[in-house]
Amino acid sequence: MAERSESDSRKLLRRLRDVLAMPAKGQDRLDRIPHLIADSMGTEVCSIYLFRDADTLELCATEGLNKSAVHKTRMKLGEGLVGRVARTLQPVNTADAPNEKGFRFMPETGEEFFSSFLGVPIQRVGETLGVLVVQSKVARAFSEDEMDAVEVVAMVLAEMTELGAFAGDGSGMAALHKQPLLFRGTTGQEGAAEGRVWLHEPRVIVTNPVADDPLTEIDRIRAAVGVLRVSVDDLLEAESLDKDQKAVLEAYRMFAHSRGWLRRMEDDIQRGLSAEAAVEKEQSATRSRLEQVPDAYLRERLQDLDDLSNRLLRILTGQGQDTGAAMPDNPVLVARNIGPAELLEYGRKLKGVVLEDGSVGSHAAVVARALSIPLVVHAKGITTEALNGDAILVDGDQGLVHLRAEETISRSFRDKIAMQAEAQKRYASLRDLPATTRDGIRIELQMNAGLMADLPSLVGSGAEGVGLFRTELQFLIRNKMPQRAELAVLYARVMDAAKGRPVAFRTLDIGSDKVLPYMKPNDEPNPAMGWRAIRVGLDKPGVLRMQLQALLRAAAGRNLSVMFPLISEFGEFQEARGHMLREIHRERSLGHKVPAQLEIGTMLETPSLAYAPDAFFQMTDYISIGGNDLKQFFFAADRENERVRKRYDTLNLSFLAFLEHVVARCAPFGTKLSFCGEDAGRPIEALALAAIGLRRLSMRPASIGPVKALLRSIDLSAARAVIDKARADGAETARPALMEWLAAQGE
Repeated sequence: MAERSESDSRKLLRRLRDVLAMPAKGQDRLDRIPHLIADSMGTEVCSIYLFRDADTLELCATEGLNKSAVHKTRMKLGEGLVGRVARTLQPVNTADAPNEKGFRFMPETGEEFFSSFLGVPIQRVGETLGVLVVQSKVARAFSEDEMDAVEVVAMVLAEMTELGAFAGDGSGMAALHKQPLLFRGTTGQEGAAEGRVWLHEPRVIVTNPVADDPLTEIDRIRAAVGVLRVSVDDLLEAESLDKDQKAVLEAYRMFAHSRGWLRRMEDDIQRGLSAEAAVEKEQSATRSRLEQVPDAYLRERLQDLDDLSNRLLRILTGQGQDTGAAMPDNPVLVARNIGPAELLEYGRKLKGVVLEDGSVGSHAAVVARALSIPLVVHAKGITTEALNGDAILVDGDQGLVHLRAEETISRSFRDKIAMQAEAQKRYASLRDLPATTRDGIRIELQMNAGLMADLPSLVGSGAEGVGLFRTELQFLIRNKMPQRAELAVLYARVMDAAKGRPVAFRTLDIGSDKVLPYMKPNDEPNPAMGWRAIRVGLDKPGVLRMQLQALLRAAAGRNLSVMFPLISEFGEFQEARGHMLREIHRERSLGHKVPAQLEIGTMLETPSLAYAPDAFFQMTDYISIGGNDLKQFFFAADRENERVRKRYDTLNLSFLAFLEHVVARCAPFGTKLSFCGEDAGRPIEALALAAIGLRRLSMRPASIGPVKALLRSIDLSAARAVIDKARADGAETARPALMEWLAAQGE
């Protein structure tokens, strides 16, 4: 019985392939398929529903229902049994459809005469295209063999839909990867870019979903899985792996060596699929199952499954990572996610970066900022939809991505880019001028950096120094801990490039979303408030001391400025400072040069430090307010959570009052104070920070021009008066009052 069913399945797929190969319009070709399926399975009804938009299914072809309902019958995602299949991505198999929970009666189709219902999703990896339904008058549940056969047919329909075999008139028949699409993500790095898509992981398109010779295909899949297993085993034998990395790869190998995985693919090949189509069918089915699992760990294994399946497809097709496509002249990188080392390999040739996952605080985002590349993260679904060479517009300011945009949108976007370029020319004329306000107050503008690639911007932007050099990037882009000598050479090059301008080196700030690849990850419920930054350094003093030694040797008698991240109490600063003082004594005893002048400072990123004893403000040489972390802790709003990240305003008068308190604590002791972070680079925020008493701001290089232009055009005491009046009027934020005042000034 099973052998006969499998033969029938292969016979159906061959007939299906012949129909698909015939010259015909998309609708004519699609109309023939339900008849083939119904005839082969001995059912009265077969219908194909395709998505006309993200939330609506449309009846696009049928055998057995009223033909007049085609392109007229529609249902929302989750509506009726068809909508339920599309929402859950799980088959519905019932002998009594009218009494099944969620059944929706559609009188225009004439389906009230049919009791049995089997619906399966038409899907390919990460993409649901529609639903395939068979129905019959006889009240019976369809057998497991029949369900398997329908799922195999649905897989072929998905591949042929992907290839445009059914493209025609109407939204439900629109050709895939041709329509303009808008993706709403999150700003990772501001700026605008127009270019062509370059996929970091090229998709493998299955062009031969149906195969005639199952034995040959089974031999191919077994050989490919054998190659895959050897490659995974080789990874495990690498000498540089620690026990934790090996544990992760062991889980990875478990997938590759799963007998059930190979057996299910072989079963699908017996039913008529090619080896490539069988891989994608199993990948889609397992994805659907795992996405329904509440266990977060199991859901995360989706990435392992996808990686293995994609490797297997490349082995089968012989494509490898290199598909032979040439990178366009203006590439915009599109990826699910990417590490800092991989992003650095692309370098400045990229016009923009769009990630489906990622985060605004990730090290990839830091690299994108260093390279001044517009970045949008959380652009869900873009890796499924985008193809190499597609036209793409990246609006890093708004967190928007336009794929294959209409000409009117492209024109307005080009106007925006041209206006930004014109503004940059205007800012360039201010490069060598100080940021002195009309009432004579001078604000020192510095830049943030983390790579040697940042340093050329020091002169070009007009920055007066580096207010923050992030040292963790040199740890993140390596597969093992860097050596002291390596770091000393790098830090010396940074000081050389600064040409005497001050550089504040922040010691290793890891943890939270910045996890070293060679360091055991910590499963913490709230990593942003967990074991990170100076807490790691004090618990692992060997790493901290090694970095301090590298900085001292890099200085080689020059001035050196070092600050510690996430200091929350005076005792932590004393302990960290003590390590530095001991290393200076050690270097001196070894006969090495010590800095001519040493400044030891701290980042103020937690509200608690603002209430430290006076002795702290006397002891520290300078304080840099880390605005990004401070704001998330002040408002208890996770900076990675879009629901709350933008809820709270930097110009909230409570937050400004807190910053004024910090200014007041520093003043009696002459403690130098700066503000570092995204807000320092936004002109209106920079104006407010200067107005409440901050005299040094550190930001990304591209922001220095706009901030300087605004500061030079206003009277700072008048701006302070606007903030004070807003507070007296009981306002929650100073933003509306400042914007109204600036508009009246013609700014």
